[in-house]
Amino acid sequence: MDNPVAMLKHADIWRAVDRLAVKHGVSPSGLARYAGLDPTTFNKSKRATADGKQRWPSTESVAKVLNATQSSLAEFVGMMDETGSTALAQRMPVIGYAQAGRDGFFDDAGYPTGTGWDEVLFPQLGDAAAFALEIAGDSMAPLYRDGDVIVVSPAASIRRGDRVVVKTQKGEVMAKQLARQTVTRIELQSLNPQHGDRSLLTKDVVWMSRIIWASQ
Repeated sequence: MDNPVAMLKHADIWRAVDRLAVKHGVSPSGLARYAGLDPTTFNKSKRATADGKQRWPSTESVAKVLNATQSSLAEFVGMMDETGSTALAQRMPVIGYAQAGRDGFFDDAGYPTGTGWDEVLFPQLGDAAAFALEIAGDSMAPLYRDGDVIVVSPAASIRRGDRVVVKTQKGEVMAKQLARQTVTRIELQSLNPQHGDRSLLTKDVVWMSRIIWASQ
Protein backbone atom coordinates (compact mmCIF):
# COMPACT_ATOMS: atom_id res chain seq x y z
CA MET A 1 0.00 0.00 0.00
CA ASP A 2 1.24 3.50 -0.80
CA ASN A 3 2.69 5.49 2.07
CA PRO A 4 0.74 8.76 2.34
CA VAL A 5 3.67 10.45 4.10
CA ALA A 6 5.71 10.04 0.94
CA MET A 7 3.28 12.35 -0.82
CA LEU A 8 3.99 15.23 1.57
CA LYS A 9 6.14 17.84 -0.14
CA HIS A 10 8.26 20.65 1.23
CA ALA A 11 6.50 23.22 -0.98
CA ASP A 12 3.07 21.97 0.15
CA ILE A 13 3.80 22.54 3.83
CA TRP A 14 5.07 26.06 3.27
CA ARG A 15 2.17 26.80 0.93
CA ALA A 16 -0.22 25.91 3.76
CA VAL A 17 1.67 28.17 6.20
CA ASP A 18 1.48 31.07 3.72
CA ARG A 19 -2.23 30.51 3.09
CA LEU A 20 -2.98 30.35 6.79
CA ALA A 21 -1.24 33.72 7.17
CA VAL A 22 -3.31 35.12 4.27
CA LYS A 23 -6.51 33.90 5.86
CA HIS A 24 -5.74 35.77 9.07
CA GLY A 25 -4.50 38.92 7.33
CA VAL A 26 -0.88 38.77 8.43
CA SER A 27 2.51 37.98 6.94
CA PRO A 28 4.25 34.68 7.79
CA SER A 29 6.33 36.52 10.40
CA GLY A 30 3.16 38.03 11.85
CA LEU A 31 1.64 34.55 12.01
CA ALA A 32 4.69 33.25 13.89
CA ARG A 33 4.56 36.15 16.33
CA TYR A 34 0.84 35.58 16.90
CA ALA A 35 1.59 31.96 17.85
CA GLY A 36 4.33 32.99 20.29
CA LEU A 37 7.16 31.88 18.00
CA ASP A 38 10.26 33.74 16.89
CA PRO A 39 9.05 36.17 14.17
CA THR A 40 11.59 34.76 11.71
CA THR A 41 10.39 31.14 12.09
CA PHE A 42 8.43 31.13 8.82
CA ASN A 43 10.54 33.61 6.84
CA LYS A 44 11.30 32.68 3.25
CA SER A 45 15.03 32.77 4.04
CA LYS A 46 14.54 30.05 6.67
CA ARG A 47 13.01 27.55 4.22
CA ALA A 48 16.32 26.40 2.78
CA THR A 49 19.95 26.42 3.86
CA ALA A 50 22.68 28.32 2.04
CA ASP A 51 23.57 25.15 0.16
CA GLY A 52 19.97 24.57 -0.93
CA LYS A 53 18.98 21.93 1.62
CA GLN A 54 15.27 22.10 2.42
CA ARG A 55 14.15 23.17 5.88
CA TRP A 56 10.75 22.05 7.14
CA PRO A 57 8.65 23.76 9.82
CA SER A 58 8.65 21.73 13.02
CA THR A 59 5.52 19.90 14.11
CA GLU A 60 5.64 21.99 17.30
CA SER A 61 5.56 25.28 15.39
CA VAL A 62 2.70 24.06 13.18
CA ALA A 63 0.78 22.89 16.26
CA LYS A 64 1.24 26.27 17.97
CA VAL A 65 0.02 28.11 14.89
CA LEU A 66 -3.04 25.89 14.54
CA ASN A 67 -3.86 26.39 18.21
CA ALA A 68 -3.38 30.16 18.05
CA THR A 69 -5.56 30.52 14.97
CA GLN A 70 -8.07 27.90 16.13
CA SER A 71 -7.56 26.02 12.86
CA SER A 72 -7.94 22.28 12.45
CA LEU A 73 -5.28 19.96 11.05
CA ALA A 74 -7.72 19.03 8.29
CA GLU A 75 -8.02 22.68 7.32
CA PHE A 76 -4.25 23.05 7.26
CA VAL A 77 -3.85 19.95 5.08
CA GLY A 78 -6.49 21.33 2.71
CA MET A 79 -4.38 24.46 2.26
CA MET A 80 -1.51 22.37 0.90
CA ASP A 81 -3.32 21.67 -2.37
CA GLU A 82 -1.44 23.31 -5.23
CA THR A 83 -4.61 23.75 -7.26
CA GLY A 84 -6.64 25.16 -4.39
CA SER A 85 -6.85 28.77 -3.29
CA THR A 86 -3.93 30.15 -5.32
CA ALA A 87 -6.44 31.34 -7.90
CA LEU A 88 -7.81 33.62 -5.19
CA ALA A 89 -4.39 34.86 -4.10
CA GLN A 90 -1.44 36.75 -5.50
CA ARG A 91 2.22 36.79 -4.60
CA MET A 92 3.01 40.11 -2.99
CA PRO A 93 6.38 41.58 -1.96
CA VAL A 94 6.59 42.45 1.73
CA ILE A 95 9.16 44.13 4.00
CA GLY A 96 9.13 45.59 7.46
CA TYR A 97 7.89 49.18 7.73
CA ALA A 98 11.20 50.24 9.27
CA GLN A 99 13.11 48.95 6.22
CA ALA A 100 11.08 50.94 3.72
CA GLY A 101 13.20 54.07 4.07
CA ARG A 102 16.41 52.35 3.06
CA ASP A 103 17.81 52.64 -0.44
CA GLY A 104 17.21 49.88 -2.94
CA PHE A 105 13.64 48.87 -2.12
CA PHE A 106 11.71 51.33 -4.33
CA ASP A 107 12.13 53.07 -7.65
CA ASP A 108 11.39 56.80 -8.02
CA ALA A 109 7.70 56.10 -8.65
CA GLY A 110 7.31 54.12 -5.42
CA TYR A 111 7.16 50.69 -7.05
CA PRO A 112 8.94 47.84 -5.22
CA THR A 113 12.29 46.93 -6.71
CA GLY A 114 15.48 45.08 -5.80
CA THR A 115 16.01 41.68 -4.22
CA GLY A 116 15.65 42.44 -0.51
CA TRP A 117 11.92 41.75 -0.36
CA ASP A 118 10.27 38.74 1.19
CA GLU A 119 7.12 37.40 -0.44
CA VAL A 120 3.72 36.40 0.85
CA LEU A 121 0.57 34.93 -0.65
CA PHE A 122 -2.21 37.46 -0.29
CA PRO A 123 -5.91 37.59 -1.25
CA GLN A 124 -6.25 38.64 -4.88
CA LEU A 125 -6.58 42.44 -5.09
CA GLY A 126 -6.39 42.85 -8.86
CA ASP A 127 -3.35 45.12 -8.45
CA ALA A 128 -0.06 43.55 -9.49
CA ALA A 129 1.89 46.61 -8.30
CA ALA A 130 0.70 46.39 -4.70
CA PHE A 131 3.17 45.68 -1.89
CA ALA A 132 2.88 45.10 1.84
CA LEU A 133 4.57 46.68 4.84
CA GLU A 134 4.58 45.02 8.25
CA ILE A 135 4.21 47.44 11.15
CA ALA A 136 6.67 47.23 14.04
CA GLY A 137 6.07 49.10 17.27
CA ASP A 138 3.13 51.30 18.28
CA SER A 139 4.03 54.62 16.63
CA MET A 140 0.81 54.44 14.59
CA ALA A 141 -1.44 53.06 17.33
CA PRO A 142 -4.32 52.83 17.83
CA LEU A 143 -5.03 52.58 14.09
CA TYR A 144 -2.11 50.29 13.18
CA ARG A 145 -0.38 48.18 15.80
CA ASP A 146 2.71 46.01 16.03
CA GLY A 147 2.37 43.05 13.64
CA ASP A 148 -0.36 44.61 11.47
CA VAL A 149 0.17 44.53 7.71
CA ILE A 150 -0.76 47.40 5.41
CA VAL A 151 -1.09 46.95 1.66
CA VAL A 152 -0.02 49.88 -0.50
CA SER A 153 -0.82 50.56 -4.16
CA PRO A 154 1.50 52.89 -6.12
CA ALA A 155 -0.98 52.80 -9.02
CA ALA A 156 -4.08 53.80 -7.04
CA SER A 157 -5.48 57.31 -7.34
CA ILE A 158 -5.29 59.44 -4.19
CA ARG A 159 -7.92 61.78 -2.84
CA ARG A 160 -8.21 63.97 0.21
CA GLY A 161 -8.92 61.85 3.29
CA ASP A 162 -7.10 58.76 1.98
CA ARG A 163 -4.51 57.06 4.15
CA VAL A 164 -1.15 57.12 2.42
CA VAL A 165 2.48 56.12 2.75
CA VAL A 166 4.92 58.89 1.89
CA LYS A 167 8.66 58.76 1.28
CA THR A 168 10.70 61.96 1.45
CA GLN A 169 13.95 62.92 -0.24
CA LYS A 170 15.68 62.38 3.12
CA GLY A 171 14.58 58.72 3.17
CA GLU A 172 11.89 59.19 5.80
CA VAL A 173 8.84 56.94 5.35
CA MET A 174 5.58 57.78 7.08
CA ALA A 175 1.98 56.58 7.07
CA LYS A 176 -0.47 59.47 7.37
CA GLN A 177 -3.83 60.70 6.14
CA LEU A 178 -3.85 63.15 3.25
CA ALA A 179 -5.45 66.36 4.51
CA ARG A 180 -4.70 68.64 1.56
CA GLN A 181 -2.56 68.67 -1.57
CA THR A 182 -1.61 71.59 -3.79
CA VAL A 183 0.92 72.00 -6.56
CA THR A 184 3.59 73.05 -4.06
CA ARG A 185 2.66 71.46 -0.73
CA ILE A 186 1.29 68.26 0.82
CA GLU A 187 -0.51 68.46 4.18
CA LEU A 188 -0.58 65.21 6.16
CA GLN A 189 -2.61 64.37 9.26
CA SER A 190 -1.10 61.99 11.82
CA LEU A 191 -2.77 58.66 12.52
CA ASN A 192 -1.50 58.78 16.09
CA PRO A 193 -2.64 61.78 18.18
CA GLN A 194 0.68 61.72 20.02
CA HIS A 195 2.53 62.55 16.80
CA GLY A 196 2.22 65.87 15.03
CA ASP A 197 0.81 66.52 11.57
CA ARG A 198 3.26 67.19 8.74
CA SER A 199 3.44 69.80 6.02
CA LEU A 200 5.84 68.95 3.19
CA LEU A 201 6.93 70.74 0.07
CA THR A 202 5.97 68.70 -2.97
CA LYS A 203 9.56 68.82 -4.21
CA ASP A 204 10.70 67.12 -1.00
CA VAL A 205 8.46 64.07 -1.57
CA VAL A 206 9.84 61.18 -3.64
CA TRP A 207 6.52 59.31 -3.79
CA MET A 208 3.15 59.05 -2.12
CA SER A 209 0.97 55.92 -2.44
CA ARG A 210 -2.44 55.00 -1.08
CA ILE A 211 -3.02 52.37 1.60
CA ILE A 212 -5.71 50.12 0.14
CA TRP A 213 -5.97 47.45 2.86
CA ALA A 214 -4.89 46.82 6.41
CA SER A 215 -5.14 43.84 8.75
CA GLN A 216 -6.80 45.07 11.93
